[in-house]
Amino acid sequence: MEPKLMNAHEALAYVREHGIVLASARGPVPTLTHAIAGEAIKGSWWSHPKGRHIFAVLGEVSDSDQILVCRLVDDKITLVQRRLWPALVAAAARFPASRLCRVAQLHTAGGRHENRETAFPAWVPADVASEAGALDPGAALAALGAWARP
Repeated sequence: MEPKLMNAHEALAYVREHGIVLASARGPVPTLTHAIAGEAIKGSWWSHPKGRHIFAVLGEVSDSDQILVCRLVDDKITLVQRRLWPALVAAAARFPASRLCRVAQLHTAGGRHENRETAFPAWVPADVASEAGALDPGAALAALGAWARP
């Protein structure tokens, strides 16, 4: 039986449920490409039989205004659901600034993919910054999960 593939709506729900996921790497938080494929992927997801579907869904999720794409976890492409942005901002001193940059992938006219980064805190919405100001950094780290604790 073939594994059930996630659509973009289901993938966004997956990120919402977990709060923080890796786009495709393995690490201390779930991996979205594995969830989309419905199975652990050996090797690169680009070579997976459903690679085009995975690419399309990952792109839709990454483009959502509810998702921050950064390099938060182990300096790997990480997706953070908006409900955790205040905790991330409150705990920002715990992380290297480079891990808090918003990463956007642009498609050039020549067909290449190019990453553009927006430095932290330039990408932080005012309401998120305000909410973060009311959070204790220790509680913020706890909200981010066990992987974030020293």
